[in-house]
Amino acid sequence: MIRRIALVTPPYHSGVVETAGKWPNVAFVYFAGALREAGYEPVIYDAMTLDHDFDQIAAELERIAPDAVLTSAYTPSYPKAIELLRLVKAHRPETVTGIGGVHAHFMYEEVLREAGDAVDFVFRGEGEVTIPELLDCLNDGGDPSDVRGIAFLRDTEVVRTPDRPFLTNLDGLATAWDLVDWSLYRFYPMPDSNLAVVSTSRGCDQACTFCSQQAFWCRTWRARSPEDLLDELQMLKESYGVGVVMFSDETPTLDAARWRRILDLLIERDLGITILMETRVDDILRDEAIMPLYHAAGIHHIYVGVERTDQASLDAFKKNATVEQGRRAIELINGNGMISETSMVLGMPDDTPETIEATFRLAQHYDPDLAFFLTIAPWPYSDIYPDLEPYIESRDYEDYNLVAPVVKPKAMTRDELQTIVLDCYRRFYMGKLKQIDSMTPHKREYFMITMKLLMENSYLTKFAGGLGSMPAEVNALLKKWL
Repeated sequence: MIRRIALVTPPYHSGVVETAGKWPNVAFVYFAGALREAGYEPVIYDAMTLDHDFDQIAAELERIAPDAVLTSAYTPSYPKAIELLRLVKAHRPETVTGIGGVHAHFMYEEVLREAGDAVDFVFRGEGEVTIPELLDCLNDGGDPSDVRGIAFLRDTEVVRTPDRPFLTNLDGLATAWDLVDWSLYRFYPMPDSNLAVVSTSRGCDQACTFCSQQAFWCRTWRARSPEDLLDELQMLKESYGVGVVMFSDETPTLDAARWRRILDLLIERDLGITILMETRVDDILRDEAIMPLYHAAGIHHIYVGVERTDQASLDAFKKNATVEQGRRAIELINGNGMISETSMVLGMPDDTPETIEATFRLAQHYDPDLAFFLTIAPWPYSDIYPDLEPYIESRDYEDYNLVAPVVKPKAMTRDELQTIVLDCYRRFYMGKLKQIDSMTPHKREYFMITMKLLMENSYLTKFAGGLGSMPAEVNALLKKWL
């Protein structure tokens, strides 16, 4: 009988997100809530954040003694997720194993055929209904092919069951925040508060060619009511001391009226929560007149995906935005006292040192507080993949992390691209240091903490030598302002 379920985050580290903090897996909070509501005993085990190696994972799973081990993976974490499930089968062969997430959703045939006996089931789409229903089916001796939203092997043949429709109501979904080890999760620039990740909506109605989300959600979008969201935020603050919340969804501001109601409720309830979020350039422009409400509501840090600084590339990416709109959005975020962050995608087949230099100079002109120079990751299920496939030199999915160059531009080697990208980081942040005295005290402190993290603790220090040793001028500024 299957009763105890371990939800395990694979021990993959790329360094990109981990530069800023340690983040709970919000999907597991929902899955655990649904499992408990169905009568199961879920355990959330974040092997990644605990930095456990596979020997430690084996020991912890022996202690948990699960009847099923489920994991989730995006493309670069997928190899470690499969290694995790192989470990499970080697130590506890009777344990049911499953994997979900964007990569497994699209690549289920490859997953099942390459992973062999390590993976019993692939979960496709949302898991809140599918996971308990499958476990109920197995406990009752039923046929898994009757469960929608999964794939599995039967007599060497891949069985894909019909897709499960998306949930129609996101309000009131069961959650299991009490299973989260809150001591693990911090946002490094604000280390004194527990950090939660909260989903306000699911989906994306855009068509960006390099992205997985619009394909995973079939370009649909569903949202929680403002009241349901605020009730959860208040509970997290009062019950678990959460002081920083990251909205995990790509487009929390898509519905203007709903978003305005969220801002009003945040101001009205005055929870004392700092909010980090991502949104779209066009939504920032739409909200120009109410940007002061963002700040008053506790919106602290906004990421907008500018991606490229030439219009032809933006059009090829189907970003549905102009270069000038991207610049204006960052200007509005900066002008209203919030931290602005953006990213530039480099390493396309036609990129040259000259085109990257032009992108870098325009990134400086945009003047975000934080900029990340990322190499294109050719997700094998993205719309842009066929155009990139002839130029892919690495087939190791762990490299598909936006840090390691995977695609070789026609005019450069991957090593040359890597050197240029790292130099973009060095020059951008050295340039920002020249503005340090003109920053507000709040931004100055935030920037210097982030700078220290980038220089000393991030993946940049480990990747091809990183940014080099800390320059004397930076050390002096750190001593002055921190």
